[in-house]
Amino acid sequence: MNTTSSPAESKYRTIWISDVHLGSRGCQADMLLEFLHEHPCERLYLVGDIIDVWALRRGIYWPQAHNNVLRYLLGVSRQGTEVIYIPGNHDALFRDHAGTTFGGIAIHRHAMHTTVDGKRFLVLHGDEFDSVVQYSQLAALFGSKVYDALLQLNRPVNMVRQIMGQPYWSLSAFVKGRVKEAVKYIGNYEQAVAREAARYGIDGVICGHIHHAEISRIHNLQYCNCGDWVESCTALVEREDGGIELLHWSDQQHALKAQAAIPALAA
Repeated sequence: MNTTSSPAESKYRTIWISDVHLGSRGCQADMLLEFLHEHPCERLYLVGDIIDVWALRRGIYWPQAHNNVLRYLLGVSRQGTEVIYIPGNHDALFRDHAGTTFGGIAIHRHAMHTTVDGKRFLVLHGDEFDSVVQYSQLAALFGSKVYDALLQLNRPVNMVRQIMGQPYWSLSAFVKGRVKEAVKYIGNYEQAVAREAARYGIDGVICGHIHHAEISRIHNLQYCNCGDWVESCTALVEREDGGIELLHWSDQQHALKAQAAIPALAA
């Protein structure tokens, strides 16, 4: 897997983020906004579940940080960044507006991205494959009150870690990664997405949906998953040479703070 945790501000050709879940209590909006400010780009893909309409239907939760993320996205689209929004299942109502633009943001059902070195990637949210991999099994495990409770515990756990000078860490992601059925589901999902992408004769696929960031080779193509901004706080980026990397913002954020704590050497 190609990953990086360079603390320096970087400008990338393209950035992909997914599963932000604005409107839900688990959304790490402040961390996302910090990441976006540190990493300007020419093209920004929003790969679904940006707004959690499901959560908003259960009860309105919309703090200022969530509003700030939307204002930032609209702002950079007006300033020249190409912003492409591919709705997911939690914001599926926006799929009815595919082919239109809102505030300079283009809405599409899916997209085909070509890297600077000529490789072609299918970009889609990925919930289309739920039935293929029997998503109901995972929903039974992680759509439950137990999983919601784990998400709620992320906040106090990380308050303690912050006091101790430790980077962000997701308890819910840690538990999910050790449950046999969840691991099996993730593997089946990756295989299903890769098989579909292989039908197009392209070089790779970029998706989200399962909150599991990954770059790997499957069926002779590159499978890339953005991860999420609820548990892992990750994004995919395209470098100026066309290479795609997975960034873990919690690692970068920790490196930035450590760098700032080092006193400047006297000239």
